[in-house]
Formats: sequence, C-alpha cells, structure tokens
Amino acid sequence: MPMCQSRSPIPDALVALPLLVFAPPSLAEGGHDLTFTGAGSFNAPHGGQTIQVAVYDVTAGEVVASQSGQVAKEEPQAFAFTFPGVLQEGHLYDIHYWIDSNFGGGSEGVCDPVNIDHQWREALNAITEAVTLHVEHRAEHQAPVCATFAD
Repeated sequence: MPMCQSRSPIPDALVALPLLVFAPPSLAEGGHDLTFTGAGSFNAPHGGQTIQVAVYDVTAGEVVASQSGQVAKEEPQAFAFTFPGVLQEGHLYDIHYWIDSNFGGGSEGVCDPVNIDHQWREALNAITEAVTLHVEHRAEHQAPVCATFAD
C-alpha cells in the first residue's frame, strides 16, 4: 500500500504568515541601552546619600524608566545605572537625577529645592546606538527636576 502524505488545504504562503506576525522585532526596531555613571567627584559631597534617576522621553512627554541607588563614599565611580533597551531612535531624552542631600533642611526621601537637594538634567539626542553617559559633580550646572519624581 502506498504511503500517503497529508497536505494542508492552506497554501504554503499563508502558512508562513503567522511566523512573520509573531517574529521578534529586529535590533533596528528595538531600543538601545543606556549606561549612566557618575565620577568620584560625587563622593565627598554626596557619599552615602540616595540618588534617583529617571529617563524622560521628551518626544512622548513621559518617564520611561527610573532607578534609585546610593552614592558610593570612596569608589572611583560614585554610581552606575543601566537601562537596557530604553532608548528609541528618533526620540529625544533627558536624564533627570537628584541626590537626597538635605543641605540646610529638607525632608528625607523627598525631592526638595535645588539648594537643599542637588538636581541635574542631561540631554540626549540623535540616538543611533547604545549610549554611555558619564557625568562629573558640577553643583553650578543644577536644574530643577523634582516635578519628574512627584508621586
């Protein structure tokens, strides 16, 4: 008796269609990583203090990722944050960050005005690949970013 092969009544071209629909996005469609680090110049004024970081998508008008940590007291790198796949090509981003320093007052765990808690904004544009942003402590370059972290 001859062997029979079962053949689907659906044409081969249509059978392959679900593979295209459910295929994972290519790297060009995916996001790029962001690595954000701070130099040891943050150690003396802020060692041991809490730092909060947010990736703000200026194009979308929203925070797309955030993390918190602690500023190292004596390490050459005071802090490091990694945000895998967060940056999309064609978008503009700001990195907003503040350190809960409470110089001359303020409240623990609350983003207080610039002279009490140190705050900064770093702009990113022309995203085409993974970004590593390394910053130095520069109190004179502060920018108010507390609104980004308001609950």
